[in-house]
Amino acid sequence: MVAAPNRAHAPLARAAIKAGLAVVVDKPLAANAAEGRELAREARERGVMLTVFQNRRWDGDFLTVQRLLTDQALGRVLRFESRFERWQPELSGGWRELATPEEAGGLLFDLGSHLVDQALALFGPARQVYAELDARRPGAQVDDDSFVPLTHDAGVRSHLWMSAVSAQFGPRLRVLGDRAAYVKYGLDVQEESLSEGLKPGEPGWGEEPEERWGLLGVGENVQRVRTEPGAYQRFYEGVAAALREGAPPPVDPTEAVTALEALDAARVSAREARVVEI
Repeated sequence: MVAAPNRAHAPLARAAIKAGLAVVVDKPLAANAAEGRELAREARERGVMLTVFQNRRWDGDFLTVQRLLTDQALGRVLRFESRFERWQPELSGGWRELATPEEAGGLLFDLGSHLVDQALALFGPARQVYAELDARRPGAQVDDDSFVPLTHDAGVRSHLWMSAVSAQFGPRLRVLGDRAAYVKYGLDVQEESLSEGLKPGEPGWGEEPEERWGLLGVGENVQRVRTEPGAYQRFYEGVAAALREGAPPPVDPTEAVTALEALDAARVSAREARVVEI
């Protein structure tokens, strides 16, 4: 498992692949798409399992949206809004706040890696990317308040927010369809449960209290929808199945490269103040 600063992801993963070792790399897979693409190629040629720790695919709210899409409860989805917002008005001094390109610092590569991955997993590849990447806090060198819209090939528009300077939080998810909408506040409960000493697989793991469930419907005609239990353990079960049974890895590295292409395009968009085609 490569759990290190972003600058070390590609070098450590490459060393493991050359040694013939299966490797799990924390997100993002690499500092840019070209580097990630090369890692995926090397792993494929050497027959080594490579996967990326995109654990937020097993958040309860994300799993709930997947269920609603499968059930066609929203109709045709028009817009997907997704946020990871925090209130951290002062810098912490960590490596994520360094501006050199090899560090891959800033919220775009931190929280944005999750948001972009989720959007692509739900609605498929993006053809256009726009981005506003702002450094708001005094002394900030990298983005800490950012907005990234994607236009998917399927026509859905994803609006993604990531911020360290949100004194009040918006909805975690808002999914607008032509028949109904789903709105959900609050983060997945699994990190909170881990901090309390609970373990995956214990009774009630990943279950969210009813008062935190999202709302589905139109206008005032809405109902609470049970949040699917979060299940980070399923990522590790997928790794075990890949190693023991030859199953596909829980996160295909080519999907991680596709997400990196969107992140690369977002940086170009912010720098040049334009929509980028990918």
